[in-house]
Amino acid sequence: VEELASILGVDVPRESGGKQENYSPGAPLLDLLGQADTLYQEQLREAQPAIDYLKQRGLSGKVAADYGIGYAPEGWDFVLRRLGTTDELRENLLTAGLVIRNEEKRTYDRFRDRIIFPIRDARGRVIGFGGRVMGQGEPKYLNSPETPVFHKGRELYGIYEARQVERNPKQLI
Repeated sequence: VEELASILGVDVPRESGGKQENYSPGAPLLDLLGQADTLYQEQLREAQPAIDYLKQRGLSGKVAADYGIGYAPEGWDFVLRRLGTTDELRENLLTAGLVIRNEEKRTYDRFRDRIIFPIRDARGRVIGFGGRVMGQGEPKYLNSPETPVFHKGRELYGIYEARQVERNPKQLI
């Protein structure tokens, strides 16, 4: 049922104590991912080198806005400082794939100094990100890891945006 609902882009109603709720166990992660998406988009407006890079690649401001393209600034803790204000939120950031914890137990942002592309599910919810370096650097492309809300094999990048143009496209490439 969950899989079919996801394909159709609808919520599965849940019952709790005699009343229905549309709550998902992934809701806290989806909320954090949505907040991170907003932060990245705001940062793009202030990052002239990133804007210049996108223009050089032929992307207009309208395309960037339509696809929610953003920018993860340099530094180790941009998202961590803004969204990881409690221990629970820091753990959720880790679970959502927005931050990494190394062997020394140091936690830091996964995406740094990259153009950010939100990955949306069929309902338009941000479930992960792809990031691309603007110059030299490895890896050139970095994606969110598998998480409770993002399963790479089950998602098709751009499906939400394609469905905004045509609800049931006959063919996708």
